[in-house]
Amino acid sequence: MSVDAATVKRIARLARIRIEDDEVERYSGELNTILGFVEQLNEVDVTDVEPMTSVTPMTLRRREDKVTDGGYADKIVANAPLAEDNFFMVPKVVE
Repeated sequence: MSVDAATVKRIARLARIRIEDDEVERYSGELNTILGFVEQLNEVDVTDVEPMTSVTPMTLRRREDKVTDGGYADKIVANAPLAEDNFFMVPKVVE
C-alpha cells in the first residue's frame, strides 16, 4: 500500500495536525516505511503460538460469586441524618 499526498493531508486533518505543503513528501515516505514494516509482520509464522495477554504466565485471582447484603448496613447509614431499619429516610418530594 502506498500513501500519496492526498492521504497524508487527510490523515493530518483527521489528527488535527498542521502539515505544511513542503512536509507532505517527508511524511508520505515515513508512513510508507511504517506500513512496509507492518506488511512484513504478515510473513511471520504464528501457527503454533497461543494468544496471550502478557509475556509472563498469569492467572486471575477469583473469588466465590455469591450474593450477600455485605453485613455492614449499620455502618453505611451511621452518618445519615435520618435512618430507620438500615434505610435512608428522605423528605417526600412527590405529592
